[in-house]
Amino acid sequence: MAEKSVIADEFSSSVSCGLMLSKRIYYGKGASPTPALMSRSLSSTESCYLPTAVMAYAVVSEPSVVDNPDVPSYQPYVHGRCEPPALIPLHMHEVSMEVDCWMDTAFVTASGAWRVHCIMAGRRCDCRVAVPMGEQGSILGVEVDISETEKSYNSKWVTLADSKDMEKVAKSGDGFFLTPHIHTFRIPQVEGGSYVSIKVCWSQKLPYKDGQFCLTVPFSFPTYVIPVGKKIPKREKIQLNVNSGSGTELMIQCSSHPLKELSREVRKLSFVYEAEVPAWSTSNLDFAYTVTSSDLFGGVLLQSPALRDFDEREMFCLYLFPGNKQIRRVFRREVVFVVDISQSMQGLPIENVKNALLASLSKLNPQDSFNIITFNSESNLFSPTMVLATHGSILKATQWLSSNILTTDGGTNIMQPLKQAMKLLSDTSESIPLVFLITDGSVEDEREICNVVKGCLTSGGSVSPRIFTFGIGLYCNHYFLQMLAQIGRGHYDCTYNADNIDLRMERLFTTASSVVLADITMNIPENLDSLELFPSRIPDLSFGSPLIMSGRYKGDFPDTIKVKGRLADMSTFIMDLKVQNAKDMSFDRIFTRRQIDILTCHAWLSESKELEDKVAKISLQTSFPSEYTCLILLQTDSEKKVPEPMLLQEIFNKISLLKKGDSKTQKLVSLGCLGVGFGNLTATAKNIPPGANEPKSPEGAEILVNAATNCCSLVLDRCCCMCCIQTLSYMNNQCYIVLTQLCTALACCECINCCYELCECF
Repeated sequence: MAEKSVIADEFSSSVSCGLMLSKRIYYGKGASPTPALMSRSLSSTESCYLPTAVMAYAVVSEPSVVDNPDVPSYQPYVHGRCEPPALIPLHMHEVSMEVDCWMDTAFVTASGAWRVHCIMAGRRCDCRVAVPMGEQGSILGVEVDISETEKSYNSKWVTLADSKDMEKVAKSGDGFFLTPHIHTFRIPQVEGGSYVSIKVCWSQKLPYKDGQFCLTVPFSFPTYVIPVGKKIPKREKIQLNVNSGSGTELMIQCSSHPLKELSREVRKLSFVYEAEVPAWSTSNLDFAYTVTSSDLFGGVLLQSPALRDFDEREMFCLYLFPGNKQIRRVFRREVVFVVDISQSMQGLPIENVKNALLASLSKLNPQDSFNIITFNSESNLFSPTMVLATHGSILKATQWLSSNILTTDGGTNIMQPLKQAMKLLSDTSESIPLVFLITDGSVEDEREICNVVKGCLTSGGSVSPRIFTFGIGLYCNHYFLQMLAQIGRGHYDCTYNADNIDLRMERLFTTASSVVLADITMNIPENLDSLELFPSRIPDLSFGSPLIMSGRYKGDFPDTIKVKGRLADMSTFIMDLKVQNAKDMSFDRIFTRRQIDILTCHAWLSESKELEDKVAKISLQTSFPSEYTCLILLQTDSEKKVPEPMLLQEIFNKISLLKKGDSKTQKLVSLGCLGVGFGNLTATAKNIPPGANEPKSPEGAEILVNAATNCCSLVLDRCCCMCCIQTLSYMNNQCYIVLTQLCTALACCECINCCYELCECF
């Protein structure tokens, strides 16, 4: 994001405090913990304390409870509280991961066991679990088992409407996004010495780059989660299964871990890595493979719906791969960049957008043409007409951008520059016209914009402009941007981090500018009663991304489907795609995320309650997140886990009992709504940079205010090293209050010696 996340800052700071506080733990004679990375030079931004794999933390508000549950150290009592609570990373005793790659989606199941090694026996603390995910990650389910107490938790999805009562019995801060790619949730009151076994399932996108599907799964663990003791075994395991769905051979390009091949078929591969290790993995799981073919190829896969599927129609998948770059040439390009330069974009976001835009211009050929429109309240054109992408014109565009992206104007008017871009591209015939919209904000007339653009496309020239949209941060309406891309037969991408704007924009531009087959249509067999495509308008096929679509139908599919399109030489391309049954894949998992996104876009555009209910129904059925559902954890007796499936009415009955005070009923933990929302008009109007106005985490406290105004709540400062804790325990209350107030305000001391200068009582 444009500014570093407040929640991420607070989390990292709490982990730093927890690591210092963990020095208080005594592990017995001859035992010492693995040295943690504690130097100020490494943690000046404290970003190194954000999790890089699934991790668990003890949430410590009272430092006096920190001790070895097996070997009490009988240290002096520590007064005060940690506000916000310190987070002590728990020692991990086992870890495994199973990854299923199906077509362009990966499904990850990560399992591990952590011990609450830092809380004295007989005392309890909350535990916080952090789940980093890969690109477009979506939490699907969570299971938690706790030893000693016979507690377990199982996740369930409920609609937002039905969760209103639940919010009264579950804390709103139980679950939230630490960053857009890291979700975190709370496990309440775990006893010191307990083992916490956690299984988390999520899906993520498989990016396609240079003809390769690239898998990256967070699997890098810091040294401070290694359990203390020479004889403690540490075993890690990775199971990786790949099913491309196509009928061509797969070729492995790279692997970060020593995977052993278990089986190989034409479109399927299976690997395993298992080893007893001296230290946990310190690198993510990276794996890349190609679907080999010399020329354009594709196919159609069929599958029947699941038994409990409320939509009884049959499912199908259509896929096209571009083949070798040497065989087909790409279309000539005419591209208009429409760039938001409102005040909220200033700084790192606009600089990275500029760099990405110039890098994209440099990839155009001299026969291609371009233009640039910058906008805030008003719009400004680089040229009144399209300009050939010569070296001289690109140099002029570079100079023009440098003088036009600096602005203090706070407005955001998307309609006007989009109309101008469509007009510039209204008379094209032998090229692919592209509109490339980049913004970080929401506007009130988004539905009107969609309808206007739809009208322009239907009344345009022989080749309709393709619309590609790129959203920055959470304040823009990502469903509006997705809807625009669907209307314009283009693609959409986004980033929540200003640091990778240029990388993501260049990747989207590569997809937009490397089209090999345009205006694709498929013939609808006469014996089909109905056919629904997701999306309804088929995008172009490019070297930057294979074309994978899904749909529903009634009737009998023929043995072949005819697909027609237009090649770069303006000739017609026709291909017969073979139709096959797919028995070794799960369509309701692979395509649910994109189906939910597409239907949510249409529900937003049409303001249809019926479509909203349909999306919620799909989410409840498939365990995929949506804007209209949220995820909860249900506590159960370990011997009586929640049966599958558990009816929603049972959950609501339990909620009602909790409201009436039935202590024997299951406890609820809210993991929150996992959607991105529909933008923020207020933040856009105020020109708040993406990420700059995030609330603190729900567990956070107003440290300075509490320390300065409430002497009764003695706040343990962030200097929690062992010598400070022991010294503070012998000080009188007034000295302690003054010292903690000052040290907390400065939050910079590593040792009690630096505090002596601040307190005249010594």
